[in-house]
Amino acid sequence: MSTQPQQPEPVPEGAVTEQEPEQEQGLPAPGAAEARGAVGEGPGPDAAGGPAVAASGEASGEQAAALAELEDRWRRAVADLENLRKRHAREVERERAAERARTAAALLPVIDNLELALSHAESDPGSIVEGVKAIREQAVNTLAQLGYERQGETGVPFDPARHEVVGVVEDSEAEPGTVVQVLRPGYGDPGNQLRPVAVAVARRE
Repeated sequence: MSTQPQQPEPVPEGAVTEQEPEQEQGLPAPGAAEARGAVGEGPGPDAAGGPAVAASGEASGEQAAALAELEDRWRRAVADLENLRKRHAREVERERAAERARTAAALLPVIDNLELALSHAESDPGSIVEGVKAIREQAVNTLAQLGYERQGETGVPFDPARHEVVGVVEDSEAEPGTVVQVLRPGYGDPGNQLRPVAVAVARRE
């Protein structure tokens, strides 16, 4: 028996032959992409519980902690400021009370001498004048010790920082604007003045 391959029968001219369908070059077979996605690919980076979500949660927690710490510091600072204000107010009031007490204590000897002079007025009426003069000098010295020296000079130019004009006198011998009469003495300097000197100044026609 012959083993040679059989030659295909000749196809008549114009006849249509059936061919097996061939896949287009370069295109994957239908369903290949779905199969590869189902078998080989895992969850994407945006899947729930991924690293991006965890990092965002940690950042939010740190911001909340920092905000709570700042709020706590702010509340402590406000409380400290309020305590400082109250302590300062108490200290100022203590200083004022102490200053009032020192001033009153400085005037006590003057009151004592007035009472002593009045007690001797009936037995020796003439001594009352000398006693009052001495008490006046004592009071003036007390004011000077407190920082308010007596001011009552005449013949000096008028100074609005020290003098208060309460009258004008025509005086041909004095320069215009010169203090010619002290109507009420003043106490203290311009920078620390208890009251100004009430004066009359000269003027010319």
